[in-house]
Amino acid sequence: MCGRRTILAAVIVLAAGRGAPGQELPPALQASFDEGVRALKAGKLDEAESAFRAVIAKGGAVAYVRNNLGVVYQERGQHEKAVTEFREAIRLDPRYPAPRILLGASLFALGRTSEARTQLDRAVRLAPREPLARLQLARVEEGTGDWVGAVEQFRALREMKPDEAEYVYGLGNAYLRLSGWCLKELGSLDGGQARLLQAMGYNYRVQGRPDLALEAFERAAHADSTLPELHLAMAEVHVEQKRWAEARREIERELAIVPESAGAHALLERLSALGAP
Repeated sequence: MCGRRTILAAVIVLAAGRGAPGQELPPALQASFDEGVRALKAGKLDEAESAFRAVIAKGGAVAYVRNNLGVVYQERGQHEKAVTEFREAIRLDPRYPAPRILLGASLFALGRTSEARTQLDRAVRLAPREPLARLQLARVEEGTGDWVGAVEQFRALREMKPDEAEYVYGLGNAYLRLSGWCLKELGSLDGGQARLLQAMGYNYRVQGRPDLALEAFERAAHADSTLPELHLAMAEVHVEQKRWAEARREIERELAIVPESAGAHALLERLSALGAP
């Protein structure tokens, strides 16, 4: 995932360029503000704070100045102070997404997860094409174990930037964690044991371990022999191992459960094309 300094630099750019009507900085104060931005980018937090406070004291208390002052506090780990500044920036310009993104990050750091998610959800609605909003929301979802939500955000990020390796990694990790969560839930549900074993069988097949896959499928069938696609999966393993009679037997069992199964009919045609007895 993108580093904190990368995110910070992007947010500063976002902060400096989105003044709503009535939220523009007086020209006479622009140089002082720019000085603060340069100091913030360089990690000179005391200089940045002094510059932003000077701008505010001289009548430049506009949303993006308050937002950048909040960034100073956030970089120091002073999240309560940061929250105050981000909230003031939002009050001054409710449709400005940058302070909502950073407010969500500080609230999450303070353990106020529900508030963080609310602010980041609003930021995403305000700026659905802004990667930072979705990236911070994905972090909150990951931190709370909401892997469905994390998948949603990384899928959106992946659509925006298909070649961004960090988004591909984030999406893959979220899917992996979601899969683990689903398997855990399956094991705790009535009737879920058979599906859990079936899922284990699929995993073994992906790993190239057909014997273990078949064993898991057989255990699943013993728990519930009426599961759709289970006997088809067993038949596919038998075909891979050239056990034609066993494959036909499992296909027949699959068709007894799901007569319209396209996969089972296709596998029968494949057997015929192979000349299997």
